[in-house]
Amino acid sequence: MQQSVVAPKEAFTLLKELASAKFDESVEVHVRLTIDARKGDQQVRSTVTLPHGTGKDVRVAVITSTQQEAATEAGATVVGGEEIIEEIAKGEVIGNVDIIIATPEMMPKLASVARILGPRGMMPNPKAGTVTQDVAKTVADVRTGQVDFRNDRTGNIHQVIGKASFTPEQLEENYTALLSAIEAARPQGYKGALIARVTVCTTMSPSVTTLMK
Repeated sequence: MQQSVVAPKEAFTLLKELASAKFDESVEVHVRLTIDARKGDQQVRSTVTLPHGTGKDVRVAVITSTQQEAATEAGATVVGGEEIIEEIAKGEVIGNVDIIIATPEMMPKLASVARILGPRGMMPNPKAGTVTQDVAKTVADVRTGQVDFRNDRTGNIHQVIGKASFTPEQLEENYTALLSAIEAARPQGYKGALIARVTVCTTMSPSVTTLMK
């Protein structure tokens, strides 16, 4: 039996009713794209600033030789230069942070740990905005709602957009921002509908299929 499709606000209202865990469950969006993820020219990756954040305290590492003071003042959890890269090579740091930001001069040095960071989606990347000269602004943006999204190898995007404690209106606004950003990241020259299907759920709830707008 085909699952009924409901409007976003109705979907998030339902998810709040379904959230029964003893912790504040995350609200997840799962987007099925029409791309062929095996093709390099059909990748969808970008950033979006969610109006209400994700509800998570984001732990940020900044690797820089020039802006360590600015990174610390902006609230980064871990700040350093080559010594941080050495710690990553030993299997440290990455379990204690959610995102890594770097200034451009550190990128050649980070190549030595790309095989560690890449599979975890933590390698700084200019397209994701995590290689920057404006460390203070980038750290602030990440901590207040900027997230990096990209399709996986099956052509899906999975993104947390808030908590079950958020209002349906807050979740809907974050959802709208995410889908708009996905559409804006459409591969150059790609024709037709980009998004095939969208489902939403909380950490513990069943999924609900919702409209794309």
